[in-house]
Amino acid sequence: MAKLLGLGYPGGPVIDRLAPLGDPRAVKFTFARMKSPARGGSQEREATDRFDFSFSGIKTAVLRYVEAQNMQASIEQRRRALAGIATPALEDYVRLCDRETLNLIASFQHAVVGDLVSKTLSAADACNSASLFITGGVAANSELRARFEEAAGRQGIPVAFPSRPLSTDNAAMIAAAAYPKFLAADFAAPEFSAEPALAL
Repeated sequence: MAKLLGLGYPGGPVIDRLAPLGDPRAVKFTFARMKSPARGGSQEREATDRFDFSFSGIKTAVLRYVEAQNMQASIEQRRRALAGIATPALEDYVRLCDRETLNLIASFQHAVVGDLVSKTLSAADACNSASLFITGGVAANSELRARFEEAAGRQGIPVAFPSRPLSTDNAAMIAAAAYPKFLAADFAAPEFSAEPALAL
């Protein structure tokens, strides 16, 4: 999202800081319900499908919005301007973003956070979860923290977050999990294949 708008990488912190400056309801985004590949057609699988996340659709929607509103020229101008600043400050980003861009950023963050909070709390309710622990790079997002605390509080579910310096992306968490195995020379066999649901 941030890269698409010429805001550089990593985009999460920039989006988080700029979103409060825009109108979160200026652009309407919707999320299509995900359909999992056939896995036996069990009722249990169908019941949990509604908790799956996918943001490829909203990223495409942002791209289509940018194209429809003819924002490409201003995005390229912003990209070039930021490339000439060694360490851009918030003031630099604000100066280079027009109202339409700020509204798009705010609307994107609002929609994504709303989907994450809604589906997570629905899953917590369905699983009778006693508490929630929100982790990963997204856990550093200010709106996500605030809305999770508010919504989980209404449901009476305690919610916890790591400190922001420890709210790291999945690659860092996998590396942290792999390092002790590396030290112990506990390696996978060469024929081992990727298993996304494999337990650590």
